[in-house]
Amino acid sequence: MSLKPNGLARAAVRFKPASFVGTFVALMMSALVVAACGVLLETGIRASVPAERYANAPVVAAADQSARVVADTVDGTEVTEFPLPDTARVDTGLAAKAAAAPGAAAAVPDFTFPVHGLPAQGFSENGGDGPAGALTGHGWGSHVFTGTALSQGAAPRAGEVVLGAEAARAARAGVGDTVVLETADGRAGFRVSGLARAGAGDTARDGAGGGGATAWFADAEAPVLAGHPGKADAVAVMAEDGVDPHALAAAVEKALTGSGAQTLTGDDRGEVEDHGLAYAKETLFAVGGSFGGIATLVAVFTAAGTVALSVGQRTREFALLRAVGATPRQIRRAVAAEALLVAPLAGLLGCLPGIGLAHWWFGQMQDRGAVPEAVDVHVSGFPLLAAVGLGLLTALGAGWAAGRRPARIKPGQALAEASVERLRPGVVRTVLGLAAVGGGSVLAGVAASSAGADAANASLGVVMLFMLAVALLGPILARLCAALFGLLLRGGGASASLAAANSRTNSRRLASAITPIVLAMAFASTLVFMHTSESHVASEQLRDGITADHVVTAPAGLPGDAAARAARAPGVDAAVSLLDTQVLVPVRGGGETSLQATAVQGVSGSAARLARVQDLDVREGSLDRVGEGRVAIDRTLATAADVGLGDELPLHLPDGTKAAPEVVAVYGRGLGLPAVTMDRASLDGHLTSAFADTLLVSGGDAESLGALGEVTDASGYALAQNVDREFGAWANYMMAAVLGGFAAVAAVNTLVMTVLDRRRELRTLRLVGSTRRQVLRMLGWESLLVSAAGVALGTAIAMITLTPMMRGLTGELPHVPPLLYAAFAATAAALALTAAILPARAALRERGA
Repeated sequence: MSLKPNGLARAAVRFKPASFVGTFVALMMSALVVAACGVLLETGIRASVPAERYANAPVVAAADQSARVVADTVDGTEVTEFPLPDTARVDTGLAAKAAAAPGAAAAVPDFTFPVHGLPAQGFSENGGDGPAGALTGHGWGSHVFTGTALSQGAAPRAGEVVLGAEAARAARAGVGDTVVLETADGRAGFRVSGLARAGAGDTARDGAGGGGATAWFADAEAPVLAGHPGKADAVAVMAEDGVDPHALAAAVEKALTGSGAQTLTGDDRGEVEDHGLAYAKETLFAVGGSFGGIATLVAVFTAAGTVALSVGQRTREFALLRAVGATPRQIRRAVAAEALLVAPLAGLLGCLPGIGLAHWWFGQMQDRGAVPEAVDVHVSGFPLLAAVGLGLLTALGAGWAAGRRPARIKPGQALAEASVERLRPGVVRTVLGLAAVGGGSVLAGVAASSAGADAANASLGVVMLFMLAVALLGPILARLCAALFGLLLRGGGASASLAAANSRTNSRRLASAITPIVLAMAFASTLVFMHTSESHVASEQLRDGITADHVVTAPAGLPGDAAARAARAPGVDAAVSLLDTQVLVPVRGGGETSLQATAVQGVSGSAARLARVQDLDVREGSLDRVGEGRVAIDRTLATAADVGLGDELPLHLPDGTKAAPEVVAVYGRGLGLPAVTMDRASLDGHLTSAFADTLLVSGGDAESLGALGEVTDASGYALAQNVDREFGAWANYMMAAVLGGFAAVAAVNTLVMTVLDRRRELRTLRLVGSTRRQVLRMLGWESLLVSAAGVALGTAIAMITLTPMMRGLTGELPHVPPLLYAAFAATAAALALTAAILPARAALRERGA
């Protein structure tokens, strides 16, 4: 065998491929996870949707749809954007300024708003006995860029409406008839001035103007009917013949200087239509960036451990090479060359299923409505190159660290250490491990004394530091676990006693097997039980908080007089309508300020009526004072925002308008119920829909309320609310599956490598008289010890992480479903047993065994 470094590496891979299979699998899985998260991250950065409603308008002027937080950092001023819960609007007067720009043929203010057609006019499927039919309203001027055309009659003037074909059929109305419609401006009769065929821009995307029944109103009247007098969703600018869109955009931008409006072209127009894109970007960035960072660390962590195990298993070979004259430099180069031979191919092969995982994951998010259908997956060479390069660097670094000692010590000492395991761990490794334990303990204390995002951020550091400590102090922990569980194994017969003795003697080998199981158990338990804990508390708060006898909901929103009509029903004691939306609240987390999207309920009715249908568990102050400029908030939000009773709560209303209402009450059920309670009037003019979402009714019967919407009881409503949280649960379970599955594969891979490396030992046991059954039973007891130790350590890390996190987020202890936890533990035990027994059977079937 040539002593050239590359020759040593090629010979090792060629003649002992089994030694490198485990390394290959670990690096391939690492590339798979990194590539999948990288593809999703790139997709989030580059995500866009083509313009549909504004496809024929080359330039669109719209308000900034984000709120910004400006912070001074070491690197300078840093601006962070947060998407608004609703549409920010521009002044209708900007249309005249944009139309005056050179190259502009016309500028049309655009309006999109919900309209209710009353049952008496036939807008309900059952001919007038059910909830109001839903229409989408627009200003008639939008026909210039949407392609909508009159089929009968004339354009609408004040007090008139043009109906689409579906709306006309539902209303059984024609030109000249009068229909009663309800808008944000109230209920009124409108004369049908014409019928129209909706153009492509009006039938494009739901929520961007389209689909279903449509009605068009006079442009002068539309902003009032939409509930935003003097405001438009956007201004669509048409170009004169031959004018370049970019040149027109520059001219419009100049004409609108100082207005705060943005001038958009190309796919940027699509984001004005579909506000889901901003949230989709956040979701993709969270999965590909935040979770991807954790997944990358776990992948590198696991792959490095496998590479180190592979190199460590060949200590005897390196000792022999040193004995026959190989220099330390040649040993180090041989290890590096092995990494160069294995890592790139493993990375490339891992990228292919990684792309497949990214596509599947992305499709699942689209199916659940988290990502618009028009967004496509972006795959480029950057995340794939990063996955391959990271795997190569991991292999080189881990190989260098593991091969450093066998390369530098004297040949005789190398041969001696290859025969007997070193009992003392390295000083540097021990010091770093103890430092990781100390750091994790400190962060656990920080998390316990924090709330909200601070607790969650600190807890993430806790789990990472304790996992690092397990890896560094693995041999010591393994020896302790072997001593502890070995006491129990002594009563299991000769095979169990032999397994206990083996585990105590080979603590490094045991640590290599335990670490991946700890990793799988810790991360899977943390992610899954974090959701079960939040869901458990939220469900309890929602169940206890809704004291109403009946809950009425309608997909398109409830009629404006729903509460008054319900109050007149026989036997009804109180009826309160709630408008559900979100506001952005500045909170502190990780030493930085961010805007947290917070659920808010706008209440129509007095505090006395609200108390009959909803119990918010008020801790301080009184709901009686909630009104204009005064709100009630949840105690967890109060802690995160650092405000108390009597303080002002700075926030952004749904359309981005800044406000600072006084906090007049603090309550305790803001996880199951909205975290902010304000009067309904405070939200007027700041939402696209002016219709309430929920009606809570005390007393009466369901039959009398059926005309208002779908009626259920409190438990049915709670079930529906829990279903709405399914995406969050799915996201957590997916992350747990990716991390836990990767760690499980790594655990199986490590155990198989460990068993195959013990073939000489297994043959020796057979030679001294042990039967195959005894040997397999010994390995079974060892796998039980490994899984028990891994589950115990992983559980301890998860609980140390979850307890302060849940205290900060919910104020309660973690909720761990016993059956789910038992399933995790049983899976770990089954994997350990299978990974030990199957390769051992194969090894014992070889000749001489």
